[in-house]
Amino acid sequence: MSKYSRRSFVGLLATSTAALSMPSIALGAIPRVVVIGGGAGGATAARYIAKDSKGAVHVTLVEASKRYYTCFFSNLYLGGFRNYGSIGHNYYGLAVNHGVNLVHEWAVSVDGTAKKVNLGSGASISYDKLIISPGIDLKYDSINGYSAEAQSRMPHAWKSGTQVQLLKSQVRNMKQGGTFVMVPPPNPYRCPPGPYERVSMIAHQFKKTNPTAKIVILDPKKKFSKQGLFMEGWQKHYPGMIEWINSETHGGIKNINAAKMEFETDLDTFKADAACVVPAQRAGGIAMAAGVNKGDWCPIVPGTMQSQADENIYVLGDASVAKSMPKSGFSANSQAKVAANHVRGNLTGSKVFPARYSNTCWSLVATNDGIKVGASYKAGAEKIDKTSGFISKTGEDSNLRKATYEESLGWYSGITTDMFS
Repeated sequence: MSKYSRRSFVGLLATSTAALSMPSIALGAIPRVVVIGGGAGGATAARYIAKDSKGAVHVTLVEASKRYYTCFFSNLYLGGFRNYGSIGHNYYGLAVNHGVNLVHEWAVSVDGTAKKVNLGSGASISYDKLIISPGIDLKYDSINGYSAEAQSRMPHAWKSGTQVQLLKSQVRNMKQGGTFVMVPPPNPYRCPPGPYERVSMIAHQFKKTNPTAKIVILDPKKKFSKQGLFMEGWQKHYPGMIEWINSETHGGIKNINAAKMEFETDLDTFKADAACVVPAQRAGGIAMAAGVNKGDWCPIVPGTMQSQADENIYVLGDASVAKSMPKSGFSANSQAKVAANHVRGNLTGSKVFPARYSNTCWSLVATNDGIKVGASYKAGAEKIDKTSGFISKTGEDSNLRKATYEESLGWYSGITTDMFS
């Protein structure tokens, strides 16, 4: 049973806030771990280190948001299968059940020499080990004409929050018989939310409320994951509604005019009534500020998730170069447990187990039509290697597809419990 009540939880937050008014936070002699980012990687790592160390390690989670909305299942919200509140979660359980110190501020820089995380308020937090799980930032200028300003007209909705709600509103209010243009991101990219599941969920909405609408996908890639499964599903559930045009056919997007809702390609200039544009991506900014990146992403040690640039810093999830592993919430959660085990062993002398990783990505094509792809991985000498894999097959019967969808519901419940309870 937790030793904290709701009243003591409020007091814990007040104490944390008071401590942050000092230039630096001194936390005594016990080892200190700071985790930046409260998503599938960061929240899981904070929980496992605090839970398994049983007070032997002081864990601080730095996350600006007080409520976290998952990217995974945000497409199901767009499709009408979830309400928005159902993908939102708070950090109460981490503080109350495991004593994680919550700091709801922006981390703005890292001093690796002094082992300090500097916050937007001017305060700093000292660490012995630092875990960075910052997700992604968007490279708006990777598409000519797209920008942070253009995202209000053509939302990316690749970070859950107001962008996802904006996209849903635009889909709902698109004129009858209009054209929706989807621009997926180039590889590598955060997934979920998957761009092709997103198309499926928008088509699901259109089928009910705007059946003569068209969806045009202007893909920067020649092919995509689970392509045969999606193509089969689109033909079955949304015949004539979705047109996928690959980069070889359209020749590349030369310019976007957000004011006119136009997409210029070598093939044609496409006019949209609503659109979703997802540009190229890179590791979240704090990873760059910490100096653990090499180009857009952060190389890691395969068996520990330590940064190759600093052995006292670990990088998880989307921001890391995990080679065979996709940039998914499942991957981040799996990587977090490896890192947490290594951090705890390093600081307390507890047993460190060989790294094993796994991932599964589910997608919903239509009601009860779920598909999936996944794999197991091990740490190689220079990279994380895939050891086995699986994928749904075309032509599967409806009972199996329904079971796959229901499996994804169980996974969502399980991973969010694993992150936040």
